[in-house]
Amino acid sequence: DLCNLTPHIISHHHFTKLVQSRLVSYQQVHSDIMFGASQAVQKLADGKQGSGTVPVVYGLFLCSALAVYHFVANGEFSAIMTMAVMIQCLAFVLLAVKSAAVGSVSGISAKCLALEALAFACRLSSTTWLNGYLPVDASGDFVYQAVEAIALLIVLWLLYCSFATHEHTYQKDADTLPVFPLVLGCFLLAALLHADMNNRDLFDTLWMTGLFLSVVSVLPQLWLINQTGGVVQACTGHYIAMLAVSRALSGVFMWHARHDITCRPLVEGVNHAVWAILSAHVMHLVLLGDFGFYYIKALMQHGLSFKMEIPCADMV
Repeated sequence: DLCNLTPHIISHHHFTKLVQSRLVSYQQVHSDIMFGASQAVQKLADGKQGSGTVPVVYGLFLCSALAVYHFVANGEFSAIMTMAVMIQCLAFVLLAVKSAAVGSVSGISAKCLALEALAFACRLSSTTWLNGYLPVDASGDFVYQAVEAIALLIVLWLLYCSFATHEHTYQKDADTLPVFPLVLGCFLLAALLHADMNNRDLFDTLWMTGLFLSVVSVLPQLWLINQTGGVVQACTGHYIAMLAVSRALSGVFMWHARHDITCRPLVEGVNHAVWAILSAHVMHLVLLGDFGFYYIKALMQHGLSFKMEIPCADMV
């Protein structure tokens, strides 16, 4: 009987070894697939192989902007303000795409996002019910505010990722620029230099505070880049560049409307509000001047899929 059982025992032994070897093989294949998928997603977010993703996002926003310009604003020049906030929203969409794709907020300054969230809140406290700082075309009736509200929600989601779901990837030790003095300084300057387009001191001050906060919000991001060696991944680079484009468009509109902006002058005959608004736009572009040079250089050399390195000596 033992002799009769031996072949079955040997057969069962070989079967067990075969199953074990297959399991090991499947586990290895699964591991290889997951590793390859994670690498592909990482490359997608960083722009190494996902060169098609950024153009698609840009294309969708361009079509949306053109639709708003032609069908909502009827081609009015003031729609350039709505285009500016749409491009600003695009900047945060690019960050959200990166964070969602790789499950990481590495390279993103939470302090920058916090300042942006506060800036949106300040502006929306005025633009949701007062008309002083809105485009005069139909896009100022709802599209402008809706886009800023969407951008605010995206920023809040990114902050949630930074402090909750992806907290382990947040570079807290590098994101160390003090921001309270910036917030206080922006509010005090706004209280002194605000216009009177709403004819309500508090809400005129809040709108101007929002503008100033948007300008200085880039400082924590530049500080973080400097502290981490000056390396900027593609999506982060596009985000900063879109902020600059948005500010440039907004500045063009403000320059065009400079004769319509009024204030109660501190010095007789001097419209300090116009100078404050235009100076804020110029300062934002100046702060991003070095970044812009390296961004354009990276685009020319590598297209939309790039990884740029900015010498720390050139950072703010």
